[in-house]
Amino acid sequence: MVSASIKYGRSDIHYLYFGKGSVNVVCLHGYGESAASFGFLQEYLPDIYSMIAIDLPFHGSTQWKEDRAFTNSDIVLIVNELFNIHGITDQSFVMMGFSMGGRIALSLLEVIPERISKLILLAPDGMKVNFWYWLATQTKIGNRLFRVAMNNPGWFLKLLKIADSFKLINKSIFKFISSYINDEHVCDQLFHRWTCMRTFKPRLKKMHILIRENQIPVRMLYGKHDRIILSKRAGKFSEGLEPLCQIHIIDAGHQVLQKRYALVITKLLTV
Repeated sequence: MVSASIKYGRSDIHYLYFGKGSVNVVCLHGYGESAASFGFLQEYLPDIYSMIAIDLPFHGSTQWKEDRAFTNSDIVLIVNELFNIHGITDQSFVMMGFSMGGRIALSLLEVIPERISKLILLAPDGMKVNFWYWLATQTKIGNRLFRVAMNNPGWFLKLLKIADSFKLINKSIFKFISSYINDEHVCDQLFHRWTCMRTFKPRLKKMHILIRENQIPVRMLYGKHDRIILSKRAGKFSEGLEPLCQIHIIDAGHQVLQKRYALVITKLLTV
């Protein structure tokens, strides 16, 4: 396994590269994770595949020093550079994304559909607009309030508890956010990560058109007990995409990117 970084503008982008096949899989991890989240797949990867897993900004060992948000264009340029470094001449690749990485993968499909030979989405975010995320990242006043809240997590947590008591927020989302705002450093990371990823806004109707036009196979994996990304969202997305789109639901929660599900994940590459 290769673990290395490349210069990109003023930033350092870390990635992992493993496998020995000619079919390349570009992997994007979930919130708070890193390229290493895909590392266990090396042991199970069929010989025809190679994987490039990228540490996204403010994650893993990547040092994002650009004074702006991360974009689709950044990913394309980074992937192109990694392909050049490793002598990859076939510009097409399988796109695999978990959770937040799934939202980015969907968004990327809009700009380079001709290069994506298959789309694998593991409990993907982006199937439904989350009001609180939209408010915090897509509006000026919301982003300012978000910054204030992260600087004052005590009163923000009280506000969340009030919202939870009136059932104004999903219980799992409440637990998820609460777990991230008990530490000043973690709060700062949450603000920068959410803000930096604000440009990735998949337009699902557009995705449908591109998937059909380019005949891109889509494989979606969900946990039956996931309370953060609900599997029922996949059903609506897949309507009109049969038989290109397949949905697989396993006995798991949100964390489907684990070694115990390695055979299920690698099977998605071949079915």
